[in-house]
Amino acid sequence: MTLDLWLLVGAAIVIAAIASVRLAHRTGLPSLLIFLGFGLAVGPSGFGIPFESPQLAQQIGLSALAVILAEGGLTTNWSHVRRSVPLALVMATVGVTVSIVVLALLVQGILGLDGTTALILGAVLASTDAAAVFSVLRRLPLPPRLAGVLEAESGFNDAPTVIAVVLLSGASGSHATLGTFLLETSVELIIGAAVGLAVGPTGAYALRRVALPASGLYPIAVLALTFVSYGGAVLLHGSGFLAIYLTALILGNSRLPHRAATRGSRRAPRGWRRSACSSCSACWPTWTRCRPPSCPA
Repeated sequence: MTLDLWLLVGAAIVIAAIASVRLAHRTGLPSLLIFLGFGLAVGPSGFGIPFESPQLAQQIGLSALAVILAEGGLTTNWSHVRRSVPLALVMATVGVTVSIVVLALLVQGILGLDGTTALILGAVLASTDAAAVFSVLRRLPLPPRLAGVLEAESGFNDAPTVIAVVLLSGASGSHATLGTFLLETSVELIIGAAVGLAVGPTGAYALRRVALPASGLYPIAVLALTFVSYGGAVLLHGSGFLAIYLTALILGNSRLPHRAATRGSRRAPRGWRRSACSSCSACWPTWTRCRPPSCPA
């Protein structure tokens, strides 16, 4: 297909996926489930729209997750989650590790997979879905401390699980030790945290000092800063997801010009939430349209 036709088909799919959110609200079904079904319907098993690029699907998914984490950080109120951060960090590291091991043992016992493959599958399934948790917490009344723990943990846990999947996938055929695995994971998390904690305050200071000519430029600048953090951490072999979440968390809770527009709180415009929703509607149908077994984990 030509580029023009690809753009037309892609735009139609994204618009249909976004419109399906309305169906999700009316029926009570999770929107992610509808996105998955929509992707299956337009993929090789349904209408047969060809899509056999796991690399592109992976990049779309990673970019969408980065936007979702940025939205989560920008809309998180630090005063609500501050006391919950220590427990959230334990859940996002120790809790995720326990989940990976338990799931791997179950998968190995039931399906008879080898240890490395079982651990990879456990790592894929261990983390909570950030988009789903952020969305549910806005509608479900929970005790403040519990809501803070869940919100912070959902932002933190993607970083170690993604690192675990990548390292375990690379270890398939190598003789990597547990010590090497833990060391590499720790180094990537430290680098990601350092980049996020550096870009966030620096970006907030720059936005306060630079007077932009239009208020609409501030949300764009904030989004650009979060992806500067993500890209910088990845180039330094750190966790881009941890970096982008920390940067967004700092920017969202800083005293910025036109803060209502840049943060997107409950009383403010909901552009960040729409961005995260659009990211979900783009990545899930894309993944389900991949022809198996080429679809990325």
